[in-house]
Amino acid sequence: MTAAEDALGSFAEALVREVDEARDDPSNPLPSSEGVFTRLVLEQLEEAGHLEGAFDLHQEGRVGRSTFRISGYAMDEEAGSLTLFATHYMGTLPPARVPLSELTRTAERAVTYVTACLGGLADRIEPSNTEASDLARRVAELGQRMDRLRVVVLTDGIASSLLPAEMDAGERRVELDLYDLVRLHRVLGEGQTRADIDVDLVALGGTRIPCLPVAAGAGQYEAFLATFPGEVLSRIYDRYGTRLLELNVRAFLGLSGRKSVNAELRRTLVEQPTMFLAFNNGIVATADEVRLERDGGATFLVGLRGLQVVNGGQTTASLHRARRKDGVSLTDVEVPVKIIKVTAGDLEEMVASISRAANRQNAVQQADFSANDPFHREVETLANNTWLESGRGRWFYERARGSYLAAEQKAAFRAGEQRAFREQTPKSRRLGKLDLARYLAAWDGFPWRVAFGGQKNFQAYMQRRKDAMAPPPDATWFRRLIALAILYRTTERIVRSLKFPAYGANIVAYLIAALGERTGGRIDFDLVWRQQRLSPQMEALITAWAPEIDKALRASVGARNPTEWFKKEECWSGLRTNLPLLVDPLPPELVGSVETTTRASEGPGALGAADYDRIEECMRVPAAEWVATAEAGQRKGVLHYKLAGICMTLAGYAAGGWARRPSVKQAKHGLEALAKVKDAGLVAGE
Repeated sequence: MTAAEDALGSFAEALVREVDEARDDPSNPLPSSEGVFTRLVLEQLEEAGHLEGAFDLHQEGRVGRSTFRISGYAMDEEAGSLTLFATHYMGTLPPARVPLSELTRTAERAVTYVTACLGGLADRIEPSNTEASDLARRVAELGQRMDRLRVVVLTDGIASSLLPAEMDAGERRVELDLYDLVRLHRVLGEGQTRADIDVDLVALGGTRIPCLPVAAGAGQYEAFLATFPGEVLSRIYDRYGTRLLELNVRAFLGLSGRKSVNAELRRTLVEQPTMFLAFNNGIVATADEVRLERDGGATFLVGLRGLQVVNGGQTTASLHRARRKDGVSLTDVEVPVKIIKVTAGDLEEMVASISRAANRQNAVQQADFSANDPFHREVETLANNTWLESGRGRWFYERARGSYLAAEQKAAFRAGEQRAFREQTPKSRRLGKLDLARYLAAWDGFPWRVAFGGQKNFQAYMQRRKDAMAPPPDATWFRRLIALAILYRTTERIVRSLKFPAYGANIVAYLIAALGERTGGRIDFDLVWRQQRLSPQMEALITAWAPEIDKALRASVGARNPTEWFKKEECWSGLRTNLPLLVDPLPPELVGSVETTTRASEGPGALGAADYDRIEECMRVPAAEWVATAEAGQRKGVLHYKLAGICMTLAGYAAGGWARRPSVKQAKHGLEALAKVKDAGLVAGE
C-alpha cells in the first residue's frame, strides 16, 4: 500500500468514526448516518471555503413516476442561484468504489426535486415541517427567475470516474459537481484547496486566450500577460467563488472594498464597457500550473490550475455581480491580467510581496498581508499552551483545515502518543475558525449575522474585529472563548433534544444573544472554564428559554420569508425588546459577578435577577439622555459630581453601541441619577 493510499484509508476511518459517534449521540436529531455525514461534510466544506450558506435538509418523495431526493441546499435568491446537495453514503471500510451510473442517478433525483417544487410540493408537506415547506415554496417562487441550478453530489465512496460538468434537464441546464472520498481527503484532510481549481479556458470562453510570455524573473517565477474577456472572468468566479481569493488578503479579512470603487466599476461596465480595459488597473493572479498552446509564433493560454487572484479580487467579484445580479452584458468588456507562476521559493511569501506592492495606495496594515492571519496563529498558540485545570487536557484550535487529522496521524506512529493525543485533545474539544466566529458573534449580539452561514459570518466577524482595532488575544480571552464554546454547544445539544420542527440553528444563535443581552454580557466564564461544563441550573434556564425564543422568532416573521427574515438586523432589534426574564434563584454562572469587559471583579456578593434587570434597563437609555441628565443634574445641584461622572461614562458606553457593558454598580447609580433628575422636574437643555 502506498503512502497516499494509507493516508486516504486513515482519513476514511476517521470520517466513519466521526459519523458513527455523532449518530450514536442520544441528543442528535439525525438518526441516519447519511444525515450526519451530510451535516459534517457541509460544515467542513464551508469552513474550507468551498461552500457558502449551505444547510442540511433531507427531503424525498415522488413526482409522477420519478423519485426526488435531496440532502441539503444553498440559495441566493437575489442572484437567482440554487445549489442542491445529494448524498450517497455507504459507511464501508475499506472505502469502496461507486459506479458513475449511481452518482448520476443521485444527481438526477436532486434535479427532480425542483420539478416537484414547481408542481406544488410545499402544499403537500406536513405543516409542522416549516423549514422543508419554506424551502419548497422559495424554490417555486424562484421558478423561472432561476438563473443557475447546481447539484453537488457528496459521497464517502471513491468515484469510478468524474461526473460531467453539466447535464440537461428539459430546457434547464444543470451544473454538476462531485465530492468523493478522494476529493474530500484532498480538501478536508490535507487542506489543499487550490489544487481543486482547474480552469479550462477553452470550455469557459469557447476559445484560447492570446498571451505574452515574459522572461523568467531570475529563475524564481514565470509571468504571462493577457487580456481576459469579462464574461470568462465572471464565469470563473461563478464556478469557484471566494476560493479564488484564498491568498487575497482583503478577501481573507472579509473586506468588501469601498462603495465608491464598486460604484465606479459598475458605472464603467454599464455606460462605457469598451473603456473598461483603459480605466481598470487589471488583475494580478498566481497559478500552480499554466497550460499553453503554441500556434506559429503565437502563444495561447488554454488552462490554469491552482488559480488565485492576488490583487483585483474586487474587480473579479464586481464583474460577476454585474452579470449575475444586475444583468449587465460583459460582451465588450476586456480585463488586463498578469499571471505569475512561482517556480522557486515560497508562494505565500511571493503573494505577500505582490499584495504589498500592489496595495501601497490603500490604507492596508502590514499584518493584513499574511496568508495566515496573526490573530488565528495567536489563538492556535494559546490553545496549544493553555491546559485545563486538571493539567491533563486542552482544546485544539484547527487554524488550518485538516490540521487536527494531521496531528492525530502524526501521533499514530506510536501507540502511546496516539492514546495520549486522543485523551488530551478529543474531537469534542476541537474548534475551528467558523466555530470561533459563530460563538463570539452570537454572544456579542449579532445572531442575524450567524444566520447567514459560516463563511459570511466569519468574514463579518473579522471585519468587526479589524474596525474595532481589537487587541491581540491573551489567555483570559481564550478561556472566555472556550467558556462560550461550552455554552453554545450545550445550547445546541439542548435545542436538538427539544426537537423543534425547524430553524434549530437560528434558535440557538438568538438564544445565546438573548443570554448576552439579558446578563449585560456577564457570565462567570472562569467557573465554566474550570468546570468544563454548565451547571444543571444553567441548562434548566436554557431549556426554559428555548421554546420562548422559538415562539418569539415565529411571531416576528409575519408574512415574511423566515429564512431571510432571521438574517435581518431588524429581527434581532425587535426580539431583544421582548426577551425571556431572569428569575431568582439564578444559576451559579450568573450569581457570581465577573466584569468580562474590564476583567476586574465587582467585589463580593451574589447577583440576583433584579441586578440584571437594572443593567438591561440602563442599556435602553440613549447616550443623549445620559449626557442631558449629567449636565442638568449637576447644573441644578441635584447630582453629586460622582453621579454625574457615572452618567457621562454610561453616555460613552451607549455611544459605542454598548460594546462595553455597565457594571451592576454603574447601572444602579445611573438609574438613581435618572430618577433624581426626573423627580426634580428638570428638562434637558434648561
